[in-house]
Amino acid sequence: MVFNYSKSNLPKQLFINNEYVASKNSKKLELFNPKDGSLVANDVDLAGAEDVDAAVAAAEKAFPAWKKIPAQARQEMMNKFAALIQKHSVELAELSRITLGAPISAIGHRETMMAAEGFKYFAAWIDKFAGESFPQDDGFLKIVRNEPLGVVAGVVPWNGPLTTASNKAAPALATGNCFILKPSEKTPFSALALGPLIIEAGFPPGVFQILSGDGSTGALLSSHIRIRKISFTGSIPTGKRIQEAAAKSNLKRVTLELGGKSPAVVFDDANLENAITWCARALTMNTGQICFAATRVYVQEGVYEKFVEGYKKALLKAAENIGDPEAESTTMGPLVDKAQFDRVSGFIERGKNGQGTLLTGGSRVGSKGYFIQPTVFTNVDPDAEIIRQEIFGPVSVLNSFKTEEEIIEKCNDTNYGLMAGVFTQDINRALRVASEFDAGMVGVNCVSLSFKQTPFGGTKESGLGRENGSAALRAYTDQKTVMINLTY
Repeated sequence: MVFNYSKSNLPKQLFINNEYVASKNSKKLELFNPKDGSLVANDVDLAGAEDVDAAVAAAEKAFPAWKKIPAQARQEMMNKFAALIQKHSVELAELSRITLGAPISAIGHRETMMAAEGFKYFAAWIDKFAGESFPQDDGFLKIVRNEPLGVVAGVVPWNGPLTTASNKAAPALATGNCFILKPSEKTPFSALALGPLIIEAGFPPGVFQILSGDGSTGALLSSHIRIRKISFTGSIPTGKRIQEAAAKSNLKRVTLELGGKSPAVVFDDANLENAITWCARALTMNTGQICFAATRVYVQEGVYEKFVEGYKKALLKAAENIGDPEAESTTMGPLVDKAQFDRVSGFIERGKNGQGTLLTGGSRVGSKGYFIQPTVFTNVDPDAEIIRQEIFGPVSVLNSFKTEEEIIEKCNDTNYGLMAGVFTQDINRALRVASEFDAGMVGVNCVSLSFKQTPFGGTKESGLGRENGSAALRAYTDQKTVMINLTY
């Protein structure tokens, strides 16, 4: 099977058991280009119950042999798959961009390369994810094995279609599981195009499968009695429904990454140029459609006015490069679709109606497509909707504060706990504040970033479990204790 997909030849069928097959479900997905609202396709397969059952059956058939494949062979497949993603990164980025709108220069190519790096990273773990043993001084040798769960699934969001797929598929496959991927109904094409690469890399039929679909497909996966784990990235309400379905079916294991309302705290002694750069980048990256974006910015009174001036200037500069995601000069593209545009615009309009003072932005860019200015509100009440709800667009609040104790309380007064950032030249203060933040990740003199080697995830309603690093491997394995009697 040759890879020949592009925006003029879109993948639209399900990839089951190493073959592209038509869905048994008559319903189809309809997708639009966010730069101008034009129709991209209205005939993309939507996986139904029969399709999910077929994928699960193929995975169950493949699992006994797949989990026994030698480590070196599995490593070779995953590394080859990563190399193929890199080889076709331009085409894959184009397939994401056509319905996501992520600029080719700022996001597109980088996103596909990050996906490839994920497969290489977890391939390197395959022969290093060791078990444990305990001494036989009591007459019993104890061995602890890490064993794959079986058939697992990942439901990924639209804002990073291949990177988030890699975050779930790579550790699952590395630990010997069979993996079913469901891409977002808003950005299915780059994931569906992976079929030829899966085959060329050498993955056996049933090991790595892709089902396009909407929320109904995700519900089928999360409630399926023979799927052992589901990993989901998306909204809190959907995450709660997935956890409920998982519990009611077979108590399958669940990992949830459910977004955030991340604070960035800038103290008087901070390097302002550095703080402004990180905070502005966090808001404009992927047009603010990033789960760990710093959308609550708190600046100590002594440098507040200087920060306001620099932050506004940086965002106005970023706004100059809003435009066609196909253009190399573009650094901010459109929001993903009309629904997201209407949602973000609604928050902005309600924010203007008494929730805060508009510092910059607040308007649509152009007359077509879903472009919107970076928008900042100041002097926002702590109970205002725009400071408490995840907007998932280029909208932030900027407030001042007096003391360290005060700001820790304000930062933690939220249902979210994904990320936080502290900007200061005082290392004692930095470590003190970092330890007090109720968040899964904290940046010191940086914010809104992550690494493959370290756990990614949050506290409170930002989710359950962790991705990346060795934590991801543990999430896709069960520990088995073997006890050997040496007393006779």
